[in-house]
Amino acid sequence: MKKITLTLFFVLFFAVAALAKVNINTATVDELTSLPGIGQAKAEAIVKYRDQAGKFKTVEDVTNVKGIGDKMLKKIKSEITVGS
Repeated sequence: MKKITLTLFFVLFFAVAALAKVNINTATVDELTSLPGIGQAKAEAIVKYRDQAGKFKTVEDVTNVKGIGDKMLKKIKSEITVGS
């Protein structure tokens, strides 16, 4: 019984973690690289843009970052947020 409970806990924990969105206004470079198609250079570009231009107001604003276009937005849109 203890093993089943522990297994269930870990399954639920990882399921919730997988569903968590990355906040592009607060994420670190490492957190941003967890997004599909976002490598070190693009993650650094997002952080640099955010530092210079301020917080993103909408998820779509990430396309203002050089190297991130509509195609990339389509890939990551369901996995990012700008917070509440």
